[in-house]
Amino acid sequence: MSNSNKPAVNVEELVPEKKGLNRGLKSRHMMMISIGGTIGTGLFLGAGQVVSEAGPVGAVLAFLFGGMVMYLALLCLGELAVAMPVSGSFQSYAVKFISPGVGFTVGWLYWINWAVCIAANFTASAIIMALWFPDVSIWIWCVLFAVLVTVLNLISVKVYGETEFWFAGIKVAAIIAFILAGAGLMFGAVGNEGAIGFSNFNTGAGLFPNGGWALFLTMITVVYSFQGSELVGVAAGECEDPGKNVPKVIKGVVFRIIVFYVLAIIVLGATIPYKEAGVLESPFAYVFGRIGIPIAKDIMSFVVLTSALSASNSALYVCSRLLWSMSKDGHAPKWLGHLNSGGVPINGIFLTLVLSGLSLLTSEYAADTVYIWLMSSVGLTGCLIWIVISWCQINFRKHFLELGGDLKDLVFRTPLYPILPIVAIILNICIIASLAFIEDQQIVLYTGLPIIAGIYLYYIFIHSKHEQKPADIAK
Repeated sequence: MSNSNKPAVNVEELVPEKKGLNRGLKSRHMMMISIGGTIGTGLFLGAGQVVSEAGPVGAVLAFLFGGMVMYLALLCLGELAVAMPVSGSFQSYAVKFISPGVGFTVGWLYWINWAVCIAANFTASAIIMALWFPDVSIWIWCVLFAVLVTVLNLISVKVYGETEFWFAGIKVAAIIAFILAGAGLMFGAVGNEGAIGFSNFNTGAGLFPNGGWALFLTMITVVYSFQGSELVGVAAGECEDPGKNVPKVIKGVVFRIIVFYVLAIIVLGATIPYKEAGVLESPFAYVFGRIGIPIAKDIMSFVVLTSALSASNSALYVCSRLLWSMSKDGHAPKWLGHLNSGGVPINGIFLTLVLSGLSLLTSEYAADTVYIWLMSSVGLTGCLIWIVISWCQINFRKHFLELGGDLKDLVFRTPLYPILPIVAIILNICIIASLAFIEDQQIVLYTGLPIIAGIYLYYIFIHSKHEQKPADIAK
């Protein structure tokens, strides 16, 4: 039956924009926010471990696979974010297209996840500063960096976007320089070692020196390295002309991230024997040092410092916007919806900093263990978010068609529906399941799932009984 006589469906009415925030982000800001939120310590510090465990070929395949899983989730997010560009992003979509309880759980879980990440990045930044200024206490640097990113976030979204543009630019420049330097080392153009080519890809123990199972077990680390790409969905709520810019950013960011990551892993695998890659403090600095750059370690320390500060900057941004959006849905206290004169949710910033400050205490007692757990918990949460995004896209499309909508009215459409989102869900479930087989990371699965269940049950049995409706909150 034709839908020609039915009125066009206004998808923006399904998840209305929440008024108050300013659309001050340009496409270049959006691109770098997503790239900057993704490229971080997972690549600079974690890539060597993946090469060590999976072998050079296995590491390349693992990052290609992880990039594909990310791309599937972003294709689903693209349809949602273009049709309904709201700062709550997947949290708001989950409320509408899955259930309020799932939206509540996803929102608070994602906020906790990123708030704790801020603490980890402050600690990483302070440790780097301690290399240069050993007489200054680490907690002083943590406080200074907290003040810095707070000020950058408090002024306006334009200041945040511009700062993140340059922070991310430093990381991108470092990766490009590393790829060029490593390629020069491989083909004998630089250094005094002669051409080493791809000789290190011959491990003497086959493509997967530790077996195919080891490749599967690296996936949570790989996915951790890709987390943050979904920030483009949150930033869509403050983006100029989201219908035009969001699809362009999603397509561009996926291509750039995968190319940067895969080329960097190829260079790492080719220039460092796989057994050594996992024990190097900074494999990137090691490669720079081999081509004769005398301050290679300092250069990479500076890059990792800006990377950590960039991640903190983005995390504080996304946390404050998420709390603001949830306050509009009645899923967070009303006072978190307060905006300052620059249109910034100021109370959300300060509440996030409180949790980050508490998290800093844990790193003082077991920094190495906490970092491993943190990496896995971020990977776990990220996979859950990608599952929710894919699930929301399936239900949105069904709802849209049931209302008589025409697919031609969707500016950006997820291809191969519903196969693509279903595959995305299955793959992310498999990656989460891998935690059960990693002995030192099982605790993340065994504690994370009960926490998720606890947040959901709190909503069902307590919060929902006293929940305010958005219409009442706006009064």
